[in-house]
Amino acid sequence: MGSETKEIVIISGKGGTGKTTFTAAFAVLAGKVVVADCDVDAADLHLLLNPKVLERHEFWSGHEAVIKEDLCSGCGVCQEFCRFKAIIQKNGKFVVDPFSCEGCGVCVRFCPENAIEFPERLCGEWMISQSRIGPMVHAKLLPTAENSGKLVAVVRKASQDLAKAHGIPLILVDGPPGIGCPVISSLTGAHAVVVIAEPTVSSEHDSERALNLARHFNIPAFFCVNKWDINPDGAERLEQMARNHGATILGRVSYNSAVVTALINGLTVFEMEGESFRLASREIKKVWNSLCEFIN
Repeated sequence: MGSETKEIVIISGKGGTGKTTFTAAFAVLAGKVVVADCDVDAADLHLLLNPKVLERHEFWSGHEAVIKEDLCSGCGVCQEFCRFKAIIQKNGKFVVDPFSCEGCGVCVRFCPENAIEFPERLCGEWMISQSRIGPMVHAKLLPTAENSGKLVAVVRKASQDLAKAHGIPLILVDGPPGIGCPVISSLTGAHAVVVIAEPTVSSEHDSERALNLARHFNIPAFFCVNKWDINPDGAERLEQMARNHGATILGRVSYNSAVVTALINGLTVFEMEGESFRLASREIKKVWNSLCEFIN
């Protein structure tokens, strides 16, 4: 990989295409690697890598309104101005519903009694762990919490620091699906992005959006069709679309129930015995070798 630490982000236009499976498999093949799970809204890479948590850190971001009961006069101005209907009455008193509060601060601004505090909000946690693959950084966003893009940035920074401290030449990032804020936060500054797609109509549309995002940030894009044999014509269309958007085709991986069996056991296909696992391993390894040819 050279002297510079390289960061490869694996994403998909939609969920369920197999990006986490590929990330874990690539990590096994890579050897010396830091793995970062940036799908903080629904992290699941830990289910495959079974990491031992070494450090836990709270993630604070944004603000949440809190009405001080002793100062509140019950005028209702805050409720009138709250467009998110987060100010409710409970037992005759105004309180803030934390699940509805967007942290905009309008109620704080217009409260005539200065009875509303605006503390920083605890949104989740991020962890540094050790897995059987190597160092891993992952996170968990609390229910209804926002600012996932900021949490992704924290996870990526921690993984970069780990790689630098331990002299590890590669970071593999399991990115979020879609093209929203957490995906953008996962991509910016990366050396390469791998888009995993499946041959379905929705995946074709969403993969195109993901490739457009990579092109917008001028990041070299690579493309792989997973489970291509469930719809060969769809796989052809996907690859042609990817070429039209400047992506490099890495190869195809066929549907194989052995992959599901490996996932159920919390392992990658490279860690299972049997011919069916070896078949899946050969196809994924071919994709990995193709990627290495371009990024070395």
